[in-house]
Amino acid sequence: MSEEPLTCWLCGRGFDTRIQWHHPVPKSKKGRETVPVHPICHKTIHLNFTNAELARIGDDPDALREHEAIAKFVRWVSGKPPDFHAPTRR
Repeated sequence: MSEEPLTCWLCGRGFDTRIQWHHPVPKSKKGRETVPVHPICHKTIHLNFTNAELARIGDDPDALREHEAIAKFVRWVSGKPPDFHAPTRR
């Protein structure tokens, strides 16, 4: 029985060695579920959304990707290797 390889909740790329766990609904807003994300994707989410906004969006990565800055980021990072990391900016 083979397991599906993990993919990033935000960008859909696979993982190599770097993986973080993101709460789609923040813990401060009673969120319990976690999803796998790359560190750069995790930082990008939190640079663009407040915890209140994330709580309203919930477990819907498509809603995040509709945000102009996130859509641009996902297009840019999609061709990068799994462990790619760079400084993130507002």
